[in-house]
Amino acid sequence: MRRRLAAEAIGTFTLVFAGTSAVVVNGLYGSVTHVGVALVFGLVVLALVYAFGDVSGAHLNPAVTIGFWLAGRFPGGSVLPYAAAQVAGALVASASVRLIFPAHPTLGATLPADGPGQSFVLELLLTLILMLVILSVSTGAKEKGITAGIAVGSVIGLEALFAGPVSGASMNPARSLAPALVSGDLEHLWVYLLAPTVGAAAAIPLCRCVHDRSCCSRNVEEFPDEPAPQERPVCLRGEQQSEPDGGSLCPDARG
Repeated sequence: MRRRLAAEAIGTFTLVFAGTSAVVVNGLYGSVTHVGVALVFGLVVLALVYAFGDVSGAHLNPAVTIGFWLAGRFPGGSVLPYAAAQVAGALVASASVRLIFPAHPTLGATLPADGPGQSFVLELLLTLILMLVILSVSTGAKEKGITAGIAVGSVIGLEALFAGPVSGASMNPARSLAPALVSGDLEHLWVYLLAPTVGAAAAIPLCRCVHDRSCCSRNVEEFPDEPAPQERPVCLRGEQQSEPDGGSLCPDARG
């Protein structure tokens, strides 16, 4: 468990530090551009899925962790530790951004452009799409491998491209909570805590509609620090397979 929580904390730190730093640098110097900010978020998630997918699943997002739990792919007892690690990593990231860029007022916080209602609906839909993609390409509760990294990073970058100017395209309570707390701007924080969580939950029935019901009905997570159960091989009639000690795994089925 320690390795998984460390991976989630370090991964969320990297996501929030890189993403909000891009927002801050663009605001102060105007050199990153909106497209550049969207690419930063998408590329950092792509890299983190490759780096930590095999360790913790690279959730990096309390809404995603809750979504995996509601889908039956993640144990309920690990939800709060995962969320705590993610929030801790995000807070350290925002504190680092404050240290490096003390003149910036919001530290890359997500803020509604035209009122909280519009941003609430948009964030809900953005997270629904993101969670549906994650459930479709992940293995159990793990985002790992080439397919997951490209798909998840791409959808985050895509949604940030068109929704960033409207709501900030957070899709992640930890990403919004940390800069809001460190900067002291909490006015619309509820939007970014509630909408992504509701959106992730709403993706579960859609996943069941598109895929087999078993995609969201049983816990298939295998934790790396727990040995996976050993399955006995399927033997053809009359076939013998040897164990390391010389014994036979399969009885002689002849006759």
